[in-house]
Amino acid sequence: MNTKTPHQDPTPPSASWRESLTWYASATSLRMLCLGFAAGVPLLLVLGTLSFRLREAGVELSTIGFLSWVSLAYAFKWLWAPLVDHQRIFWLSARLGRRRAWLLLAQCALIAGLMFMANTSPETHLSALVMGAVFVALASATQDIALDAYRIESAALEHQAALAAMYQTGYRLGMIWAGAGALWIAARAQNLLPTEVALSPPAASQLAWQSAYTVMALSIVVGVVAGLCSPEQAAPQAAPQKNLKAWFQNVMWAPFQEFFSRFTLQEALTLLALIGIYRISDLVMGVMANPFYVDMGFTKDEIAWVSKVFGVLMTLCGAFLGGALSQRFGVVRVLMWGAALSCGSNLLFAWLCGQGHHLGALIGVISADNLSGGIAQAAFVAFLSGLTRVQFSASQYAMLSAIVFLLPQSLAGFSGVAVEHVGYFWFFIGTALLGLPVLMLIKHVQNLNLVPTPSKPPPP
Repeated sequence: MNTKTPHQDPTPPSASWRESLTWYASATSLRMLCLGFAAGVPLLLVLGTLSFRLREAGVELSTIGFLSWVSLAYAFKWLWAPLVDHQRIFWLSARLGRRRAWLLLAQCALIAGLMFMANTSPETHLSALVMGAVFVALASATQDIALDAYRIESAALEHQAALAAMYQTGYRLGMIWAGAGALWIAARAQNLLPTEVALSPPAASQLAWQSAYTVMALSIVVGVVAGLCSPEQAAPQAAPQKNLKAWFQNVMWAPFQEFFSRFTLQEALTLLALIGIYRISDLVMGVMANPFYVDMGFTKDEIAWVSKVFGVLMTLCGAFLGGALSQRFGVVRVLMWGAALSCGSNLLFAWLCGQGHHLGALIGVISADNLSGGIAQAAFVAFLSGLTRVQFSASQYAMLSAIVFLLPQSLAGFSGVAVEHVGYFWFFIGTALLGLPVLMLIKHVQNLNLVPTPSKPPPP
């Protein structure tokens, strides 16, 4: 028998514009901006930036596409999320608290993994580089588990959309730094190489990327400092488990059982279907974006400059606008707007195919893509947060956010094969069409009013 809460949008249109915007200046929001930055840095270093590095090294598109499956680590993070929810890390948890201990451990692993990738050449040690990318993806997914739980526990429900917007702003800034920033650093480093080294393209490329990945590793320190300066949030503590069966029931199974107890099977599957395909357009397309720029003749400097200036501005506008709109008009409505904009931005990439090496066209397309992405992600993170219970925040959010990656990244592995067979133009058209079922599912969820208000946790 289902125990259900009243169905309603988790952020109904009640807050004034002033109240919505004031929350962005709070200390909690500013800390989340820095933590979001540290969370956003690793993703492109095992996806987009890595694909640029591999393409420049002469790796085939089909191979690059298959290597995007490294990011499936994010799709399976729910497997160890219950450990992050309940397992203490010896003296570190006693000193820092449950969430911050796991956060610091993951950040240290990220720094080590990125340093390994910095010193590994794809021309001579491609397999080792891939293994390094897998390690970074696993550490990044663990950081996400701890950070998502910390974010959900850091603010009341009515502030989750604004907090999600700050997190997404930091996350997008981290992605831009790991994308545009890494390209800019690699280009600068390559220009500063001695003549005898510059005349050897493989050696010059490796030294350039070594510099870029080293700087990216050090960038994670921003998140380390923010985490150490953040207060540990009070959360329900699990009672000690007497045996393995009780541990499995209360630690591993209880978070998922609680989620499904709130809905009928049909309702739960509808929500999971929407979550599973909401980002399918941009995730499938994103793997081929940087190889597309390379094949269109754009340089590292051009891509870095466009992403850094126009991309950052549009990302900031999109994230803040998405958070404010979600508080003003409700999350589900903004989900619809964000999904429609994401489909449209993919069509712009198809248009860009016919423009050749046109910097102005690249500026317009990247700006529109980042604006739509910021709006969609701010609403989507708030949507997922509204489906969790605070006593299971790490496990349930990890489960939901992992579903986001599973199908899209599985399909993205074949993106290189698709481009080799149909070309970039029809590939981008196809990724835009993938977003149409998303619009229909959002409408269905809206009609059924399937977003519940999270209940208060039971007393310990």
